[in-house]
Amino acid sequence: MQSAVIVFPGSNCDRDMAVALETVSGQKPHMVWHGDTDLPAGLDVITIPGGFSYGDYLRSGAMASRSNIIKPVIEAAQRGVKILGVCNGFQILTETGLLPGALMRNSNMHFICKDAELEVINTDNIFTARYAGDTSVSIPVAHHDGNYFADDDTLDILEKDGRVVFRYQSAINGSARNIAGIINEAGNVLGMMPHPERAIDQKHGGTDGLALFESLLH
Repeated sequence: MQSAVIVFPGSNCDRDMAVALETVSGQKPHMVWHGDTDLPAGLDVITIPGGFSYGDYLRSGAMASRSNIIKPVIEAAQRGVKILGVCNGFQILTETGLLPGALMRNSNMHFICKDAELEVINTDNIFTARYAGDTSVSIPVAHHDGNYFADDDTLDILEKDGRVVFRYQSAINGSARNIAGIINEAGNVLGMMPHPERAIDQKHGGTDGLALFESLLH
């Protein structure tokens, strides 16, 4: 599996993401700087990691969505390359328009850092096929702007089309309908606030994120 991790000024989960990708594939991912204008050839997966790109100036993900590398990322998504955006990466995906909605300040106005209990809502996609149906997982969250918002019509479409992939089991940050992760209409772009790359090693507290990366591989 040929993969890449996009690195921005302020990214802080890029190495965690690289470890997760190498763990399942046995191949080191390409680390791609935000100022690059081209992606490596033959990529199967592109990941946009968590952190605070550009210091979250303006709003989370806004400046990163206009980086040089984003145009080829969008073009890759349109060709069907798998794109995974986690936390800040999810924020960037909504800012680029690859995913609908927006990530706003948490409803309690505080940074949240803890293990979150999630429901895997949809396993009929390339990101969660290795999870058992109707399963619950524990995956860490660490965000200040994870409150997912979309208008009711958009939310209804996401629900009807099976594009809600992860849902918080209880209200955690104010997200509409407790949504924690969604996919695009084509099914090759996933954005999620929880950090699966931080849940791949039992020594770190659990392995509930591992099946996501195994799904990408297989």
